[in-house]
Amino acid sequence: MTDFSQLYYYQRDEQSDQPNPVTADLCIYGGTPAGVAAAIQGRRMGLRVVIAEFSRNIGGITASGLGATDFGRKSAIGGIAREFYMKLGAMYDPQDGDGTSWHFAPSVAQNIFNEWLAQEDVPVYFEQHLASVESTNGKISAITMENGQVFKARMFIDASYEGDLMARAGVSYTVGREGNSVYGETRNGIQFGSPYHMFNTRIDPYMIEGKPDSGLLPGIADIEPGVQGQGDHSIQAYNFRICLTDVPGNRVAFPEPPGYDPQQFELLSRYIRSGIWDAMRLHVRMPNGKTDLNNFGAVSTDYIGANHAWPDANYATREKLFQDHVRYNLGMLYFLANDDSVPAHVREEVGQWGLPADEFMDTANWPHQLYIREARRMVAEEVMTELHCRGLRVAEDSIGLASYMMDSHNCRRLVINGACVNEGDVEIKIEAPYPVSYRAIVPKGEQCQNLLVPVCLSASHIAYGSIRMEPVFMVLGQAAATAAAIALEEDRAVQDIEYGILRDSLLKDGQVL
Repeated sequence: MTDFSQLYYYQRDEQSDQPNPVTADLCIYGGTPAGVAAAIQGRRMGLRVVIAEFSRNIGGITASGLGATDFGRKSAIGGIAREFYMKLGAMYDPQDGDGTSWHFAPSVAQNIFNEWLAQEDVPVYFEQHLASVESTNGKISAITMENGQVFKARMFIDASYEGDLMARAGVSYTVGREGNSVYGETRNGIQFGSPYHMFNTRIDPYMIEGKPDSGLLPGIADIEPGVQGQGDHSIQAYNFRICLTDVPGNRVAFPEPPGYDPQQFELLSRYIRSGIWDAMRLHVRMPNGKTDLNNFGAVSTDYIGANHAWPDANYATREKLFQDHVRYNLGMLYFLANDDSVPAHVREEVGQWGLPADEFMDTANWPHQLYIREARRMVAEEVMTELHCRGLRVAEDSIGLASYMMDSHNCRRLVINGACVNEGDVEIKIEAPYPVSYRAIVPKGEQCQNLLVPVCLSASHIAYGSIRMEPVFMVLGQAAATAAAIALEEDRAVQDIEYGILRDSLLKDGQVL
């Protein structure tokens, strides 16, 4: 029987007996790729750096299944991020003439991050669950964890996917989709009409087909649709980026997850029986017989609508939502491979795949990091918007480039005129890479003067959908640490450093601005 006991987001800590405070020049909350890049840059600039990581692993989603890198224009990625993809190129056959590789196994990415941190002598404290923030005169002086551990530093970086440090420090943020009118956008708010990841045939949403009074199938919301461009509190769906293999000697058959209920996949079953089988189409081949499985089509790995509480939820609630997503994603694969209601040719195709025995060995061969595509987003003096993505407004204080399309996965699944409808997908290409503003990663000065936020940065929902790629987070993490070092050297607030000095330092270190 598969042991799922170590597959969790959060287990409450026992209070330690007055642990000694950890002191540093720079404390980074979150060992995501942005946090790792910030730590490496901080050490290179002579700072004492420490990472406090919520989970038991370094590397975020990059080290947890997202091996088919979303990058936009590779030429826009510089600095430590490019060093990472060059390192991968040295380990695999380079995919580009420049020696980089952008497809990789999760364990390989995690090993690189761990080696880098060890080489730079960056201590990492795992399972650090933030409880409170202490501030004095507009600056964070210490952060305390649930286990009683205290971290003291002169500068802090929130590199978490949720922005928990930012929020507890009293920094302004938003969750959900702004209406188009807020920032003069066209692709924000409620979005119907996408040609992608929508139902390509009419599917009855009711438990008993044709009978509304029988109730809705799981995963379908009975809510008002709203109107195009209207703001709401929905966020784009989460999933796991799932590493699979079809190599027999390394393949573990999909186990039945705890609490599995085949009724949860009746909507998928109806869609397949209607003649559409595409739920595993976005399945990218990786080196050594491994893959990166992502969402594709109307009903796939995206658990649409099940994540709306995540950004502001407490840790125990997030743990429940995490397990719900495990049950849905792993349950979908188990269902497709085993349930008699699934056509035989689909079961046979899915049965050729399994979990790699040499990945995620501590968590039942399943990824340990949920793909948090969007959570809190800071509201700073500068907000990145669709206008920046389209080149209609240009940040003059660039700390790096973003170049991926404006991308939002579906946010809601609802009923309109007796049929299932997905809503929220946006996939709009941009013409060219565009600068990300330094002011988008620093809070308003009256809120906090020694905090930088490279992941949950200040951006509208749809602009964040373009910026939110892991290579860009690494670029912004490096920029955040550079700014922190300059602010410490000059004894200034992060809002008050001279951009010219920051720009010159970033260019010297290989960033593309």
